[in-house]
Amino acid sequence: MSLLPVLALLAGAAIAVQAGLNAQLGVQLRHVLLGTTIAFGVAAGVSLLASLVLPRSWPGPDTLQAVPGHLWFGGALSALGVGLFYFLIPRMGVGPMMSFALTGQLAVALIVSHYGWFELPVRPLTPLKLLGAVALVAGVILINRE
Repeated sequence: MSLLPVLALLAGAAIAVQAGLNAQLGVQLRHVLLGTTIAFGVAAGVSLLASLVLPRSWPGPDTLQAVPGHLWFGGALSALGVGLFYFLIPRMGVGPMMSFALTGQLAVALIVSHYGWFELPVRPLTPLKLLGAVALVAGVILINRE
């Protein structure tokens, strides 16, 4: 069995926990955007430290200039998505927020994968995958039922 699915599950668990912690950071600070900024600052510091410690070569100026402009936009989408997480979790709860967020992520991921956008592998949308998406929506409805 590949370790990749296990790592993906761990990543999902880490996202759920960090979202709850950082949402509460924003509540305690009484400033969601400041909480988001601090979370990104800590993440940037940890990422930079890992980049310095792990054996990888750094890209040169030519490589950086060759990166298509639209790829730099991902950071803005991260700030929007994470900021909304931290704003909505104290109002909705982490379970409901994550269920809706996961549904949005998977819906867009199915489209991105189907067309192979951003030079990613093409994974055609099949009736079985569509059924899985419908089951996910049904699950979200059940999870959020009071």
